[in-house]
Amino acid sequence: MSEITVGIILIVVLLTLLGGGVWVGLTLAGVAWFGMELFSSRPAGDAMAMTIWGSSSSWTLTALPLFIWMGEILYRTNLSENLFRGLAPWVNRLPGRLLHTNVLGCTIFASVCGSSAATCVTVGRMNLPELRRRGYPDAQIIGSLGGPATLGLLIPPSIILIVYGVAAETSIAKLFIAGVVPGVLLALLFSGWLAGWALLHPDRVPESAEGRLPLREKLRESRQLIPVVLLILGVIASIYSGVATATESAAIGVLGAFLLSAWQKSLTWQSFRDALLGATRLYCMIALILSGAAFMTLSMGYIGLPRQLAEFVGGLNLSPGMLIIVLSLFYIVLGCFLDGISTIVLTMGVVLPIIQAAGIDPIWFGIFLVITVETAQITPPVGFNLFVLQSMTGKEITYLARICAPYFGLMALTLFLLWYFPALATWLPSHM
Repeated sequence: MSEITVGIILIVVLLTLLGGGVWVGLTLAGVAWFGMELFSSRPAGDAMAMTIWGSSSSWTLTALPLFIWMGEILYRTNLSENLFRGLAPWVNRLPGRLLHTNVLGCTIFASVCGSSAATCVTVGRMNLPELRRRGYPDAQIIGSLGGPATLGLLIPPSIILIVYGVAAETSIAKLFIAGVVPGVLLALLFSGWLAGWALLHPDRVPESAEGRLPLREKLRESRQLIPVVLLILGVIASIYSGVATATESAAIGVLGAFLLSAWQKSLTWQSFRDALLGATRLYCMIALILSGAAFMTLSMGYIGLPRQLAEFVGGLNLSPGMLIIVLSLFYIVLGCFLDGISTIVLTMGVVLPIIQAAGIDPIWFGIFLVITVETAQITPPVGFNLFVLQSMTGKEITYLARICAPYFGLMALTLFLLWYFPALATWLPSHM
């Protein structure tokens, strides 16, 4: 049976299970089991058990529930409200007003944890209730969270850049530095889109409750930002100073959130219990999806689909420009069914010699590849950020994909700019 036929069969099984209302994590595991049983000689049962256990027992993964818990604490105390009170006077003059807090929050938090899912969950827990309470449209609230949350893959420290650096035998420090300018550029494009939408739909942006304040009043209101800013700076400093790992810094974030909420007298037994249970429920959902994705990745590896597709692309003998276009489409399509790290691990052995033969800078390609993988985070049917948003909002995947589509377009624009202005990714590493 040809690879195309196998791929079509697995896609049909995936869409059938999702359409039948089966949980996403169970759907991914079911498709993986189906593929291994029918199209490989490896027994699916023991492979599933080992893969799910391995993906669930990772020490690095411990950072995710801790960051989620930190977000729940901020959400269930008045710290998130204080964040808005401090930011509101400064962004109220911008078209779109407080919608920009999603972009700012995701950009800042992405530099803390390097995880797209953790960024989406933590910022969403703080911002979604406040923006809804203030009357902003749901589509713009959720869209401005789903798209910018993908910055967790690009702005250092980025787990996926570490994986690429190891696979490509490229300096991870240079990759981290190379991701800064494209990351900031994406954040500016996201805010620009929100401003443009607000100028076209001024009637859909609620009036500011704070009004226009003189500079002295703005500075006075900014005092509300100090606790949250100190918490974020403490987490960032613990990572970049080398004092703590990502997991340890997440624990510092949880402890700091508790201390701040206790200091502001908003910590109660009920808020503690609700934050803990809320974080547990949300992480269990994400962990189930991660386990299913890990098993699906293993299954695709045994079937050989990613490698066969990469070898097909390499056999086309394309020019560098056409090669980048084809690889972009290849990774976007592949990312619809696999998580980003797995996509890179499964294909880099074949793709890396192809780009080296074409004379493409591996550091530039690493940034280009990560942005391409970012687009898959908000692309159905297996856009991971879409699943996280669905768990927080209860909206349909198709609706979430539609409202995140403009941010997909902005990422595509960034890829276009990166191709014509490669110095966006190579200038800073060249000066190290």
